[in-house]
Amino acid sequence: EKHISIQRHLADLEKLADLKEGEFTVAVSQNTVLHVTDEKKRCPLCPEEKFKACYSHKLHRHLQNLHWKVSVEFEGYRMCICHLPCRPVKPNLVGDQTFSKMGAHYHCIICSATITRRTDMIGHINRHVNKGETESRFITVIAPKSSHEVLKESATDVQVLPNYSTPQKTDSYFNPKMKLNRQLIFCALAVLAEERKPIECLDAFGATGIMGLQWAKHLRSSVKVTINDCNENSVTMIQENCHLNKMKVKLNTKEEDNDEAMGDGEENTDTIEVTKMDANVIMHLRSFDFIHLDPFGTSVNYLDSAFRNVRNLGIVSLTSTDISSLYAKAQHVALRHYGCNIVRTEYYKELAARIVIAAVTRAAARCNKGIEVLLAVALEHFVLVVVRVLRGPSPADDSAKKIRYLIHCQWCEERIFQKEGNMVEENPYQQLPCDCHGSMPGKTAVVLGPLWSGALFNTGFLRRMLFEAVQYGLDEAQPLLKTLVCEAECTTLKHFSTHSPYEENKQEECGVYIKTPNTSAESSLVHGKRKSEEVIRNTAKRQKSENSAEHPAFYYNIHRHSIKGMNMPKLNKFLYYLSEAGYRVSRTHFDPMGVRTNAPLAQFKTILMKYSTPTYTGGQAEGPVHLAEDVQAGEQVQAAADGKAEDVEFLEDDKSGVAATTFTEDYATHCAAD
Repeated sequence: EKHISIQRHLADLEKLADLKEGEFTVAVSQNTVLHVTDEKKRCPLCPEEKFKACYSHKLHRHLQNLHWKVSVEFEGYRMCICHLPCRPVKPNLVGDQTFSKMGAHYHCIICSATITRRTDMIGHINRHVNKGETESRFITVIAPKSSHEVLKESATDVQVLPNYSTPQKTDSYFNPKMKLNRQLIFCALAVLAEERKPIECLDAFGATGIMGLQWAKHLRSSVKVTINDCNENSVTMIQENCHLNKMKVKLNTKEEDNDEAMGDGEENTDTIEVTKMDANVIMHLRSFDFIHLDPFGTSVNYLDSAFRNVRNLGIVSLTSTDISSLYAKAQHVALRHYGCNIVRTEYYKELAARIVIAAVTRAAARCNKGIEVLLAVALEHFVLVVVRVLRGPSPADDSAKKIRYLIHCQWCEERIFQKEGNMVEENPYQQLPCDCHGSMPGKTAVVLGPLWSGALFNTGFLRRMLFEAVQYGLDEAQPLLKTLVCEAECTTLKHFSTHSPYEENKQEECGVYIKTPNTSAESSLVHGKRKSEEVIRNTAKRQKSENSAEHPAFYYNIHRHSIKGMNMPKLNKFLYYLSEAGYRVSRTHFDPMGVRTNAPLAQFKTILMKYSTPTYTGGQAEGPVHLAEDVQAGEQVQAAADGKAEDVEFLEDDKSGVAATTFTEDYATHCAAD
């Protein structure tokens, strides 16, 4: 039975105290003195030593003000505060006398737990609701279950629990902020699906199944989707979401194998396989062309299994959300998980991406496989890495050689990868371009790593991802992919061809796609040992051609190296000045104010100082200096725009700076005339 403190109405609580229903109200309306004929009654929720027996009118006010008004409501019931000895507090020693103090508390209607504070009780009930536990063990009438919320993303409906953004241990997790991450992974899979059909892809941590559903719904017969999760509640929700999107479900667990199909699923004949097992187990048992890992936190525990059975020239993508360790907030955790020494730097996001790629490279090398990095993105909430697998000891050795240590100057933030070789350097500071060690006392540099020292992007693959994003209307991914293409080429030119990149020679871009106008069997990817040597040879040629135009490592933050008391030029103007000086330059997605360039830091600061202007202090003499410098800079930019207007796209953004300076000069002249 339910506790006496849980009632529907105040009248039910008064009945426990032998108060007749409406007795107090009738007495007040008739101006009757109750205590003349009434006997004293005690409170049913308070012990005798806390509240002594009293007359009905006083007991009514006590029940209403002390118990009913501070109750917690749930499903039509009120959980009133209780002072009975249901929750004994630790005994207190007062002199020689020991007494047990009874604390006020609430009784949970669902799990019969006792909670002391009202706010804690409300939070306790909300956690039950979030878990879907709304049926009380004390209520004879079954309480209606909370309806699941249906969200829509990229034409895919998913059914989620009310706590989808703040999951508990047994709940499925859906994060709307990871929409961009899901779109990037979808574009990478779409590019692979164009290379060979059909491909077997695995979403190792399905949760709600949103990612696998998007793959199957848009790519259809090009992919064979398998969604896995080790949580039984998540597997049930994945099946419900498949039925919601009219997809056939093939359930495959350790215990049993059976097929399920919805009757209304005739509109879409695609079948999604749903498995319930550990991610390491399914990747050991089966081979896949595309594997995506998105665990809660680090993914290093699943890398060995992922590379064990992934097919040659397949793709492995992983999302790491342990940003506290990757972004150098918990350095000891980064050392424990990734075996890497790091410090907080201005380029910490790219450092995080290179840490993850180094761990991926080592895991692939243990399976005699090499990698080619196709994409590396580090944003606020996650680090996404997409790599192509190259089977064989030679690619594994080539990839392992790109793992090096980084020398980082803590004074000027200059950095450089250590030279190859096993010989001990007599003075490692000589490798740094700066002279901080000679001018500053003590040790000025630290060794970070080991890190991935190779390229972070594949330009051809990114262009094809951009084409797929346009084809499927993925608006959020398109701006980022355009930035990544410019960053991969290390240029500020933002020209993208409107024709399909698949019309180009794909053998040069990826080295694996054989294009013929005949049957699909002839245009599919060539497997087997007969073509392995040719594939490896083409891949080596492509890597050799791309290494010559590899983008510079790391970037500089323009605000970090600004000069005190000087106004910096606009970022787009500064990029133009660096390119005019003969350096490769581009913006970076890692930092909105970052500049990726092959210019040394000293030259970077020199150009920044050259085109910076003193801060305006209101004097009339400084006005013409500002105007002359800005007008001259504007003329240089305009001349360059006239020469190649189609190449310099950022000039329109800088006209506001010249206009603002002209207004400042006119205003100063006007004040002087007055």
